Amino acid sequence: MPTKIPLVNLAAQHEALAVEIHAAIDSVIARNDFILGDEVAAFEAEFAAYCGARHCIGVGNGLDALTLSMKGLGIGPGDEVITAANTFAATALAILQTGAIPVLVDHDPETCTLDPRKLSAAITSRTRAIVPVHLYGHPADMNAISAIAVEHNLLVIEDAAQAHGARYRGRRCGTLGRAAAFSFYPGKNLGAMGDAGAIVTDDDDLAQWLRAARNYGSTVKYRHVVRGLNSRLDTLQAAVLRVKLRHLEEWNQARRGVARRYQELLGSCAAALPTARAEVEPVYHLYVIRCPHRDAVLAQLQQQGIGAGIHYPLPIHRQAAFGRGCMIPQPLTVTETFADQLLSLPIGPYMPDEHVQEVALALLAALHSEVADRTSPPHAASVPDGTARM
Repeated sequence: MPTKIPLVNLAAQHEALAVEIHAAIDSVIARNDFILGDEVAAFEAEFAAYCGARHCIGVGNGLDALTLSMKGLGIGPGDEVITAANTFAATALAILQTGAIPVLVDHDPETCTLDPRKLSAAITSRTRAIVPVHLYGHPADMNAISAIAVEHNLLVIEDAAQAHGARYRGRRCGTLGRAAAFSFYPGKNLGAMGDAGAIVTDDDDLAQWLRAARNYGSTVKYRHVVRGLNSRLDTLQAAVLRVKLRHLEEWNQARRGVARRYQELLGSCAAALPTARAEVEPVYHLYVIRCPHRDAVLAQLQQQGIGAGIHYPLPIHRQAAFGRGCMIPQPLTVTETFADQLLSLPIGPYMPDEHVQEVALALLAALHSEVADRTSPPHAASVPDGTARM
C-alpha cells in the first residue's frame, strides 16, 4: 500500500516555503556566487547567533563537521574517544577518520543519550575526548558529562546533528562543549536541499583553523597553510538554510505539539514513550517509542500506509564496518535490549492532528493484535511456529 502518512514530510515544508526558497536560489544564480559566497557568511553569522556561539563554520556535511572538529582539536592516531553505541554511523566514522579509536558505552534507558554513569570505567590514559550525541533531539546530560571531562582533562565535542534549537538548562545545544557538529541533511529539523553541515564553537583558534581546513587548507587563494580538504558549505544550500532558519523555532514548537498529542493518545499503551527531563527542551527530531514485537508492529503500520521506521536497526558495534575497530569496556546491555524494540513514528511541523490520531489508533490496534496473537491458545488449524504469517 502506498505511504499516506510519511515518516518525514519534506514536500509540505517545501511547498509552504516555495516562494522564499526560489527567490533565495535565484539570487545566488544571478550573482554567480557559488563557492563560499555571501550567503555562506550570512548563514554562518545567523546560525552562530541563534545558537549563542561566537563562530559557525559551514562545511559539506555532518560527518565532515565531526571529523574536522576532532582533527582541529588535535585528536589523532592512538587516541581514544568515548561515545554512545546507539548512534548513526557518522559518529564512529568521524572518530576512525582521525585515526583514533571509538570507545563505546551504553546509553541512559530514559533518554537514549550517553549514560554518564558508564563513563569513568571507559576512561584510560589514552582517552582524549567524549562525544555525547543529542539523540532524537533530546540533549545529553551535559553537566554530568562535563564534570567527568574536567576531572580527567578531556575534550567534549557535541554531536548535535539531531538537536537544532534544543536547550539544556536554558542553553542551546552547540554551546555545551568545546565544539559542536551539526548536520543539515534534508530531513533534519533545519535541513538543506542536499548535504550540508556546520561546526559551532567559541574557540577562536579552532575556528580559524577550520576555515582554512575546509577549503584545501587555504584562506588566501593558492596559499595553503594546513593540510585541508574540500568540505565547503555550498552557497545555494546556505541560501536555503537562511530561509529555513527563520522558521526553525516555529517548527520546533510544532514538533513538541505533535509529541504532546502522541503522549495524550498513547499514554496507556503497551509501548514505552519518550520522556523529556525537566532541565531540557527537546526538539523531537524523531519520535521514538519502544515496543514489544517491534518488527510485526512496524509491518502492520506500513501495511496501512503509515511511514514508520527504525533508527537505527544495528548499533555501532554490530555493524560490519566498525565491530573490530571499536573498544567496548563494559557490556552494552541497554543498547542491545533496545535495538530490537525501537520504533520511529511519523513527526514533523506540518503533520496535521488527524494524521497524529490515525497513527496512534493504528499503533494501538497493532499492539493489541500482537498481544492477542501471542496469548491466544493454539487450535487445530494454527500456523506452526516459525512459519511466516500472511
